[in-house]
Amino acid sequence: MRADLIICGLGPAGRAVAHRALADGQSVTVIDPHPDRVWTPTYAAWADELPDWLDPAAVAATVAAPTAWAVREHRLDRAYQVLDTAALQRSLALDGARVLADRVVTVDGGTVRTATGSVHSGRVIDARGLSRSPRRAEQTAYGVILGRDLLADHPTLFMDWRPDNGAAPEEPPSFLYVVPLGPDTVLYEETCLAGRPALSPAMLRCRLEHRLRERDIPLSGTEPVERVRFPVQGGKPGRGRFGAAGGLTHPATGYSVATSLRAADTVVAGARMWTPDARAVAALRRAGLRSLLALPPRDVAIFFDAFFALPVPLQRAYLSGHDDLRGTVAAMRALFTALPPRLRGTLVTAVLGLGGAVGRGRSERST
Repeated sequence: MRADLIICGLGPAGRAVAHRALADGQSVTVIDPHPDRVWTPTYAAWADELPDWLDPAAVAATVAAPTAWAVREHRLDRAYQVLDTAALQRSLALDGARVLADRVVTVDGGTVRTATGSVHSGRVIDARGLSRSPRRAEQTAYGVILGRDLLADHPTLFMDWRPDNGAAPEEPPSFLYVVPLGPDTVLYEETCLAGRPALSPAMLRCRLEHRLRERDIPLSGTEPVERVRFPVQGGKPGRGRFGAAGGLTHPATGYSVATSLRAADTVVAGARMWTPDARAVAALRRAGLRSLLALPPRDVAIFFDAFFALPVPLQRAYLSGHDDLRGTVAAMRALFTALPPRLRGTLVTAVLGLGGAVGRGRSERST
């Protein structure tokens, strides 16, 4: 069967493209083994990353200036928004699409074959995400949802690397992530930024409970729990791939949802997304991931202290500039200059691919 657009996978990336293609008047077929699966992860983004067309109801909370802790406290003068996952999924309506509960077996150019034997032709967008592999660095996290009243004494924390989670200095580090989920609840999550292998959920739970005890935040043991595990590398730009499968996961943060939402119209229009500048930025970000994996655990907080001390435009360029090559280079150069000489040597070795050190660290949040 033929359609203007065939979308494989109905996570946030695939659903966003389907939704925008329908708004554009295109005929759409979407294929997913579980098309009615309810999304459960917490998604968040910088406010300036989100597209204008996004339903405001999809935003659960806005923080004008979140805090980051490394060696010092840093105020990040950039609005941060936590999405209402259920509202986001509802807002990306698929009215008018042909929705198939099936598994894609092969994608060959403009033809898709499924496990039930059906064949579909059209322009194909493969948004099936990434499978886990021991060769791929992952982000892991373990969180609990508590009453919002706790935020009166504990601010929103984009990253908190303070060493009160019970980990020894030589152990792989993790940080605390604290965000409001709406008017009544807040997520406290211990996160391994990126690791090969990443810290286990059991280890992160132990660290989170230790950290909360140190901060006099009580747990009853009945709190709702969030577990996170996904690859931060392995996506390949081009050939109709989109979202995490298409290389849109930021390898040094794990964020991808906002980028996918913002890029959906570009994909629907058939415009070129992976310009030479965008590919160069992606290569630099992969080098950044190698740097994170190579850092000795004691130096991770020093690295992020230097990053969060950068001017906000440079932070924005590195975190969000999909094709901002000049800004990305400027941010990496400024960060390198601000680091102690001994860390510079580690980073040079990692960026050039000369070292064998592997570390563990996190954040997008499954963003």
